Amino acid sequence: MTAHRSRPRVAGLRGRPSITSEPWRAVPEHLRQGMSDDVVVDMGWGRLVFGQTFTAHTGILDVLRAEGSGQRDICIYPPDPQVLVGLAPSELFVDPSYTLRLPLHRYRRQTTPPRGLLVRTVGARDDLVEANRICASVGMVTGDVDTLWANQRTRTFTYLVAQDTTTGQVVGTVTGVDHVLAFGDPEGGSSLWALAVDPQSRQPGVGEALTRTLAQRYQARGRSWMDLSVLAGNTSAMALYEKLGFVRTGTVCVKRKNPINEPLFAPRPARLDDLNPYARIIAEEALRRGVHVEVTDGRWGEMRLTHGGRTVLTRESLSELTSAVAMSRCDDKRVTRRLLAGAGVPVARGHEVVDGVVGEAEEAFMASVGEVVVKPARGEQGRGITVGVSEPGALRTAVAAAYHHCPDVLLEERVAGDDVRVLVIDEQVVAAAVRRPATVVGNGRDDIAALVRAQSRRRERATRGESTIPLDGVTESVVRGAGHELTDVLPRGTALQVRLTANLHTGGTIEDCTEQLSLPLREAAVRAARTIGIPVTGIDFMVPDVGGDEFVFVEANERPGLANHEPRPTAARFVDLLFPGTAR
Repeated sequence: MTAHRSRPRVAGLRGRPSITSEPWRAVPEHLRQGMSDDVVVDMGWGRLVFGQTFTAHTGILDVLRAEGSGQRDICIYPPDPQVLVGLAPSELFVDPSYTLRLPLHRYRRQTTPPRGLLVRTVGARDDLVEANRICASVGMVTGDVDTLWANQRTRTFTYLVAQDTTTGQVVGTVTGVDHVLAFGDPEGGSSLWALAVDPQSRQPGVGEALTRTLAQRYQARGRSWMDLSVLAGNTSAMALYEKLGFVRTGTVCVKRKNPINEPLFAPRPARLDDLNPYARIIAEEALRRGVHVEVTDGRWGEMRLTHGGRTVLTRESLSELTSAVAMSRCDDKRVTRRLLAGAGVPVARGHEVVDGVVGEAEEAFMASVGEVVVKPARGEQGRGITVGVSEPGALRTAVAAAYHHCPDVLLEERVAGDDVRVLVIDEQVVAAAVRRPATVVGNGRDDIAALVRAQSRRRERATRGESTIPLDGVTESVVRGAGHELTDVLPRGTALQVRLTANLHTGGTIEDCTEQLSLPLREAAVRAARTIGIPVTGIDFMVPDVGGDEFVFVEANERPGLANHEPRPTAARFVDLLFPGTAR
């Protein structure tokens, strides 16, 4: 059924027995008066089945069996859930999550709005597209935009987005359902769903601001409480909700055993949790296809994947399909430059430093190109790289830093533009993103060092420890180059770039640009991969405009991070390459 358009406001029923918090107790018939029967609400990503509105378990089972392909239906508040699952144990399972409740009569409203953040109602379809982007980036099921937009135009649903007031970017989303308007809930309840925060956001407190705003909306309507479901292992979310006053209830959710939910009910390979996000995304995609996953070294990101008699050993996106020759071509930037220049790919002017000694030739090269980038000829993750060197003293310091990582040091002309990573798998462009250096935003209160530490913690949480901003001499030098000291307090809303390299491992962020990527840039990336002879690679360019035909090759990565480009189907294309028979 569809949600009702209007219902009277319902005051809290604080002195009466609860229908939902104790689902194993029989509900007196008089408490069900005024409540619609067999209520199912389409959320766009699946359906909410309100179990307390059904008079028989068989009715709930029939609804869940009608779940659409690619959907995730949720039955919340099922009476006697063990009986429901017992009717079809091969089809249903109890979700390993907690249902938390915020009593709205005790909730204290936030008096000071979050700085630099605007939480507002969805006002256009584009907001819902952005909300889907954010959900996909954190591994959540996305919703059908047409359904979401139709829901938004009723008061039963509340769709909120959080917007960064500095950049205008949507950085968070949440959905609310008013149970009174949905089915005449005699308890006066409401619920929160699909809370997601962009992992690239620089703003703190996005999830809290969205949760508080939704709670305040329902409190203003006179609702009694707001419920949500959170996985038992999500300790950071649990801490946030407990801080806001949520308490556990006795209710559970029941779901179908489908491919989307498989990680919640099926046995998991040993040491799967040891994998970093770059290996985990591949493992999850392989498991969804029935590929056997054996974690051989979790810390190294190494796995053995087996399907249909074929076995492939991988380390993140580097597999046995990449030859030793191709890997060595990527590993030495001098070789990569020489090969691609010969293939007609534009390459920045460069100069090799002999034995790490800076002499007249190095200073003359720097003078001829203006600013240089100093980098180890062999290395990864931005280690030992210094950007924007233009003075002899700084050149010697930068060369010494690079020499520490590799005895072969390369000087390259610094080319203006955006740092773009193009992911090529099996000679096809799968994703592209502009990589931006770590940046902090002033709040008028904390000094720059504190802002760096706070932003570093947020990046670390968003990437499971893969991205942090080093508070080191490089960061201090960049801050000083911008006319500041680490002890300075930036005015509220003022953005400051604190690193010059855009590597994610040093706190950089990414912005998808796949759709905007020009045809010449796509062709150059594929030509580079083909020239190197590598099946999976991240090709880096400096470009003034991702939609234009001007670009300069920077380097090729033999083990690009597939997780960085979500929701692009990077892991899917990688598993397609390894096991073509499982392609969907």
